[in-house]
Amino acid sequence: MFLPHISLADLEQAFFSKVLPKTLQLFDNLLYELSSEAKGLTSQNTELRSTVRKLLQTMVQLLETLTGCVRYVCTLQECVSLENIRTLPSSVLYVIKNTFTHCKDSESVYCGHLHLISDLLQAMFKETYSLQKQLMELLDMISLGSASTEDNITDMVSVIHTVLEICSVISNMDHALHANTWKFIIKQSLKHHSLLQCHLKHSDILSGLCKDTLLSFHSCLQLAEQMKMAEIQVDTDLRLFQKTVKLCRFFANSLVHYTKEFLSFFSDSCSQLHQLFLQIYSKFPPSLYAPEILEVHRDDISRVFLVALDPLISQLLPFSPFMEQVLSEKLGLPPEQQLPQCLILITIMDKLSSQPEEVQALWNTGKSLSLFSALFFSFQQCSGELSLPVCLPEVISTGQPAVPITLYHYVCVHLCSFIASTLPSHFSQLEHALLDAVLGPSMITSLLAMDSWCFLARYGTAELCAHHVAVIAHLIKSWPSDCHQVSALGVLLRRMLFLMAPDHQAKFAHKFLPEEVDNLAVWQHVSLKALNPDLRKQVACRLCGAGLAQCRRWLNSRRALGELQPVNTALSVLLAACNFAGDTLEAELQASVLGVLGQFWTFLQAKQVSDEPCLQQTLCLLLHLLEFFIQALDAQLITQVFALQSSLFQLDPPDHVRLAMVNFLSSMGKVFIPQEAQRQVVPQLSCLFASLLADQTWLIHQHALEAFTHFAEETNHEDVVPQCLNSEEIKNKVVSFLAKTRQVEETREARTERMKQERITCSAQCMKTDGELESTGEPLAKRACHPPSEEQYKSAIGTMEGAVEAVKLLLRKGSPPAWLAVKLEALHTAIAVLRDSVR
Repeated sequence: MFLPHISLADLEQAFFSKVLPKTLQLFDNLLYELSSEAKGLTSQNTELRSTVRKLLQTMVQLLETLTGCVRYVCTLQECVSLENIRTLPSSVLYVIKNTFTHCKDSESVYCGHLHLISDLLQAMFKETYSLQKQLMELLDMISLGSASTEDNITDMVSVIHTVLEICSVISNMDHALHANTWKFIIKQSLKHHSLLQCHLKHSDILSGLCKDTLLSFHSCLQLAEQMKMAEIQVDTDLRLFQKTVKLCRFFANSLVHYTKEFLSFFSDSCSQLHQLFLQIYSKFPPSLYAPEILEVHRDDISRVFLVALDPLISQLLPFSPFMEQVLSEKLGLPPEQQLPQCLILITIMDKLSSQPEEVQALWNTGKSLSLFSALFFSFQQCSGELSLPVCLPEVISTGQPAVPITLYHYVCVHLCSFIASTLPSHFSQLEHALLDAVLGPSMITSLLAMDSWCFLARYGTAELCAHHVAVIAHLIKSWPSDCHQVSALGVLLRRMLFLMAPDHQAKFAHKFLPEEVDNLAVWQHVSLKALNPDLRKQVACRLCGAGLAQCRRWLNSRRALGELQPVNTALSVLLAACNFAGDTLEAELQASVLGVLGQFWTFLQAKQVSDEPCLQQTLCLLLHLLEFFIQALDAQLITQVFALQSSLFQLDPPDHVRLAMVNFLSSMGKVFIPQEAQRQVVPQLSCLFASLLADQTWLIHQHALEAFTHFAEETNHEDVVPQCLNSEEIKNKVVSFLAKTRQVEETREARTERMKQERITCSAQCMKTDGELESTGEPLAKRACHPPSEEQYKSAIGTMEGAVEAVKLLLRKGSPPAWLAVKLEALHTAIAVLRDSVR
C-alpha cells in the first residue's frame, strides 16, 4: 500500500479528503446496482446471479480496503488527532450504516433468493463488523483536550450521533455487535464529558438506550415463554436466553452510568425513564399482564437485570423533574401500568429514608401530590391485583428466605416502615394523605390508611394518639351522620380508642360526655371494650340513659321523620352498650330498653320503611337490638316484627335491610315461639328464609346459608326447617354448604381475565360518575308516576292483617281502653268505603 509513504500530517489533505468522497460515490453506485439487479434474481437466471455476486464481491473488497486504511492509522506510533483524519470517521461510518441496513433488509431486497448469495452477504456483514471494530479502536485512541477546536468537538459529536443511528439498525442483528456499539457511545460520551456535554443529543441517546433495553427485555420474556410452552428444554434456547438476560444487564448498567453523568440534561426526558420502569414491571410478575414463565427464568431476570436497573431510581431521587413526572396527577396510565406505578412508589419510599433531608422534602411535600397521597391514589387503581390477589416476595424475619405475601400486605408493610422514618416536619403531609384516603371512595384504600394510621398511633407518642382521636371525634360530630365518610371515621375511631393510654381515655370521656346528646354521634362508633373496666361500666350506663331519653322524646312527640336521625344515633348508642353489656345489664335497664323498642314496632309500616332510608336504618338497628333480647320477646312483639318483615320483603328492600333480616332470623333458633303466635309467625319465618336462601346477591345468599345453618342447629321448631327449603335447588345448596363442598373453581387464568374486565368496567363507571358530578346541566327530570303494582297491594293488605293480629293478642291480655271501640268503628267504615271503591 502507498499509505506508509504519506506522513500523518498530510494524510487528510493529500489522501482522505480526495479519495474518500469518490469511495463513497462508488459505494452508493454499488448499493444502487445491487438493489436494482436483486429484484430480478432467480436461480434460473445465471447471468444475473453472476452479476449480483460480482457486485457483492466488489463490496467486500471495498470494505476490506477501508478496514486496511483504518488499521494502518491505528498502527502509527504518533498521537493521532481528528485534524489528521477528519474525513475518515464520517466516511467509514456512512459505509457501515448503509451496509448494515442492506444486510438487515436483505430478505426483502433479494426477494426470497438469499440462498443464492448468502455466503457473500455473510462475508459482507463480517467485513463490516471488522471495519466498525477497527474504527472504534482508532477513535478510542483519540483524545480531545481542553484546547480542542470547535471543529474537533463537532466532528466527535457527529461520530457519536451517527453511531447512535447505527445502533437502531443493528438492534436485532447481533447481540455482541449491538452491545459493543453502545459501549462505544457511552465510553466516548463519558471520556469527553466536559467538552461534549452541551452538544450531545442526550434525549436521543437516552431514548435509544430505553428502547433497546425494552427490546432486549421483551426478547427475554418471549424466550422464557417459549421454553415454558415447550415440552422439552433445548440447550440452545437456554443459552440464548442467558445471553439476552446479560444484554439486558448491559443496557441497565449503561443507563445507570450515562444517567449519572448527564442527569442535569434529562429535564425533558423523565417521562421516558418513568415509562421504562412502568413497561418493564407491567410485563413482569406479579403483573396480571405478564406472560407465563417458569420461576427459574423469572428469578434469572430479576437477579441479573432488575437488580442492575435498581440503582437508576436512587440516582433519580434528587432530580426534581423526575419527581414531578412520577407524582403527576395527570399521568392517565392504562390498566396494565397501575400496579407498576404503585411498585415504583414503594421502591422510592424504601430508598428515601437513606437520602438527605432536602431529597426527602422534595418527595414528601411534592408540587401537586405528596409521595403519601400518590401512593394511596395509585393503590386505589390496583383493584384487579388486590382482588385476585397477586403476591410479592417479602422477608418477614431477618435471616429467613422471602415468602410470598399479598399486595395489600406488601404495601402496608412498606408504607408503615416509611412512616416510621418520616421526618416530623413532614407529618402534616402524612396526616393530610391519611385523612384523604380514609375519607375516599375506595374501601380497600380507606382500610390501608386506617391500618397505617393505627401503626402511627402505636409507633408514635401517647399524646399524638390522643390528639388524633380528638380530631377524628370532632370531625364525626361536625359532619352529617348519613354520609359514608362518617362511617369510615367511625371505624378508625373505634380502632384508635383501643390504642389510647387509660388516662387519655378518661380525658376523652370527660371531653365528650356520654350523657350529652351532641356527643352520642361520637359514642355510637365506640367499642366500650376499648375502655378500662371501671370507665367502661360508667360510660355504658350513661349512654343507655341518654339513648333511652332521646328515643322517648321522639316517641312522645309528633314522630316527624325529619327528626329521626338523632333517634337512629340513640339506637346506635344503645346497640354499642348492649354489645358490651348484653345480659349483664341491670334487669330494670333491660326492661326499659325492651319497652322502648316495642313502641317503635307499633307504628312502623312496610311501605313507609321502603320509601324512607332513615326508617330503613331505624329498622336495621331495631332488628340488631332485638337479637340481644330475643328470648324476652312476647308473642305480640314477635308477631309485629314478622308481619313487618314479610310485608317489607314483598317491596324488594335494599341489601342492608336484607342482611339485618338474615341476622335476626339466625337468632330465632334460640326462641320458642309462643303457641298463640305460631300460626302466623312460622309460615312467615319459613317464607323469609326460603326467599333469602334463593337471593341472587352472593353476599346475602352466603349470610343466609350461615344463618339458616345456625338456626337449624339451635331451634326447637324442627318442623320449620324443611319448610324453609321449598325447592331442590335450595336444598342442594344448603347440603353442599353443610358438607363444605367446594363449588367448581375457575382457573387462575380465567380469574385473571375476569379481574382485567372488571377493572375496565369499574374504571369506565368511575369516569362516568366523575363526569356526572362535574356536569352543570339541567336538573334531572321528575320520575313518571306509575300505577301501583299487585305486590304493593299485597304488602298493604299484609300490614293490615298483621295489625289486626296484634290487636287480637292485646285483647287477650287485658281490658281495652275506652277509645278503642270508636277507633275500630271508624276503621270499619273506612274499610267499607275501600271495598265499595273496588267493586
